[in-house]
Amino acid sequence: MTAEADFGQFRAQFPTTETIAYFNSGSYGLLGNGVRAAMEAYLADRIAKGADWGAWVALEDAVRQRMATLLGAHMHEVAVTASASAGINAVASSVDFSARHKAVVSNYEFPTSAQIWHAQEKRGAEVVHVAEAEDRTIPLAHFDAAIDQDTAIVALSHVCYRHGGKLPAGQIREIARIAHERGALVILDCYQSIGTEPIDVRALGVDFCVGGMLKYLLGSAGSGFLWVRDALTSALAPSTSGWFAQADTNAMDIFAHDPSPSARRFQGGTPPVPSLYAAKAGLDLILDLGVDAIEGRVRMLTRLALDRLAQADIAVATPDDDALRGPMIAIPARDDDALVTGLIAQNIVTSSRDGNIRAGFHAYNDKADVERLVEALARSGQCFGRRELVG
Repeated sequence: MTAEADFGQFRAQFPTTETIAYFNSGSYGLLGNGVRAAMEAYLADRIAKGADWGAWVALEDAVRQRMATLLGAHMHEVAVTASASAGINAVASSVDFSARHKAVVSNYEFPTSAQIWHAQEKRGAEVVHVAEAEDRTIPLAHFDAAIDQDTAIVALSHVCYRHGGKLPAGQIREIARIAHERGALVILDCYQSIGTEPIDVRALGVDFCVGGMLKYLLGSAGSGFLWVRDALTSALAPSTSGWFAQADTNAMDIFAHDPSPSARRFQGGTPPVPSLYAAKAGLDLILDLGVDAIEGRVRMLTRLALDRLAQADIAVATPDDDALRGPMIAIPARDDDALVTGLIAQNIVTSSRDGNIRAGFHAYNDKADVERLVEALARSGQCFGRRELVG
């Protein structure tokens, strides 16, 4: 079977692609047949059994194991959370700002991340932002200048949600090296990349990694993950907690707090059971096709889109270098909201942020989708020419 046939079979699992050119995976991935069946299985189980905690705990562990596989990690290093926000909040609650008061935050961050670190100002934190250069990259020198002996933690986003620019693996490793030499921890948000390229948390040298299931991991809202470097787990004590964060979830002890020795100590209360059905099925779709194959497909499609946009004299806000962008391409628009609405009327689904429309690519997209998008943008009159935005 050819690679193209493999991707054709993958695309066939997403009925939406029959009528819609879908480029909104950076907001919410498409619903696959397997994920829909899993969600229907949850409803059937509820009707047939009422409750099945044994099976649900096993399901949470199945999600944990699949996430560990994707991250190149061990299962006991992964916490299953209700969202990326829940994971970041748990980490933030475990950071002591009394000795080191700085939280260094990249300007690639999604609002959730930056807002959580600013919320720590009441606990003594000082938030220092690391700005982008004019080309929308963040040079290593900017991080080097911001991280010092007063830095407690450095927050990075792998891919910027506004324009799709990416911190390459080599730069993340260097940032982590600098941070660790100066005594700081590093948390990586890979929500806008996980599922579209391999992410090896050990090779990257970070201490934490967070994300969620509803975008490129093809699950649903209501579930996320947090990876914690094994050596840190016993050293950190999050003040956010719950019964599923305990060493023994069945202890039901109201007179003590006994956190799990694993990353589960960063969890909270009752797991997001319905979302776990979808999360497992979505992860299976990714693992069955293979992240390496998905990375190649997405890179080919984004490269094709950039080349076709250049031919159409349409300006983009995303770095052209393959190593400096994720699965998203951002196109500046005169009225981004109007352009998104106009594209929807043509069965082309995108999203908008910061004056750009965002096209998020996944392995279920194909070359015909790219042509539909570029042709519609060229007709719209809403896009800028490549020279219009220079200077």
